[in-house]
Amino acid sequence: MTASTAAGTVSHSLDAPLLEVANLTTFYGDLQALFGITLRVNAGEIVTLIGANGAGKTTILRVISGIKQLAGGWLRLAGQDVSRVPAHEMVNLGVSHVPEGRQVFPFMTVKENLSLGAYTPRARTQVHRLMEEQLTLFPRLAERLSQLAGTLSGGEQQMVAIARGLMAQPKLLLLDEPSLGLAPKIVEEVFEKIQEVRRTGITMLIVEQNVVSGLSISDRGYVVQNGTVVLEDTATNLLHNEMVRAAYLGL
Repeated sequence: MTASTAAGTVSHSLDAPLLEVANLTTFYGDLQALFGITLRVNAGEIVTLIGANGAGKTTILRVISGIKQLAGGWLRLAGQDVSRVPAHEMVNLGVSHVPEGRQVFPFMTVKENLSLGAYTPRARTQVHRLMEEQLTLFPRLAERLSQLAGTLSGGEQQMVAIARGLMAQPKLLLLDEPSLGLAPKIVEEVFEKIQEVRRTGITMLIVEQNVVSGLSISDRGYVVQNGTVVLEDTATNLLHNEMVRAAYLGL
């Protein structure tokens, strides 16, 4: 069985790793930030990384997307070694990174923001079709197409950020704190949209501090502490794990 994506067909079964990370280490100057991170994301899955602020979750995404260089270990995407591939090439290979804080271009319109997401040569030839797909997925953006992105609500900006990431036709979408700074009702709406994205066949790796929201839509999860993975399990088991409930749910 294969998973179809906007970028084509991922030639992996749904239980085969699309992304493999092994013994990943990296530094900020002399300070080591990651200590032997090992994880996998299977084709068609949603996997969520949870942990406290400063645990290293965002750094993991930055290394995977090529923004931050690894110091040790390796990365494989669909079986291909991408350990030293720079960020712009990772986009060409099918990895889109939606950063923490949305980072829309505030003085550009919604349409212009989305168009910038069609970064790859393949996507640039299909901008109009890709735009229509995103406006179908996020109909509120169709009403805001000529509006400056900086004038949108936080939830709408998050939708712009996700849609912009999808314009590159990714196989793997990295989402960093999609609920950050949003009201509970808007968080629910954003996570419903993430599930709609998943139904198109796109694989996702999410960093999320809202543990219940993140794990509730996920297949599996990893708990990250001080730059290491301390626990891996199904999302359901993590939601019922006593350590997770005590540390992150206050129960």
